[in-house]
Amino acid sequence: MNTSTLRQIISKAALVLSAALLPANVAFAEGGDGGGFASLIPLILIMVIFWVLLIRPQQKRMKEHAAIIKALKKGDKVITGGGIYGRITSVKDNVVMIEIADGVIIKAKQDTVGGLQESPKPQEKKDKKDK
Repeated sequence: MNTSTLRQIISKAALVLSAALLPANVAFAEGGDGGGFASLIPLILIMVIFWVLLIRPQQKRMKEHAAIIKALKKGDKVITGGGIYGRITSVKDNVVMIEIADGVIIKAKQDTVGGLQESPKPQEKKDKKDK
């Protein structure tokens, strides 16, 4: 999910939230007794919106990343969190050795591996041959 989509969702959520809070504010201004639970409804709504839009997707990404880290093995082509592309030469404890060029091997913490490199699509290879 990119940032512009996230911002649109958050702005829509803020609009819904303001519409939900308006009746509670009007009732309070008129001196009406809304009760204890009725005043908690907007707060609960805010927490649900934050959970759905922010917390749940982040937890899902963290689980996916943990699964990728756990499955790393020798020969995998990876990209680190710092943007370095390479191939894993060994995995020991929480450390991976990554070959970034012929004969150039770096040591990195296993959890700094951002993910596996995506192989180019077959159509892209065909386009390169045409050039």
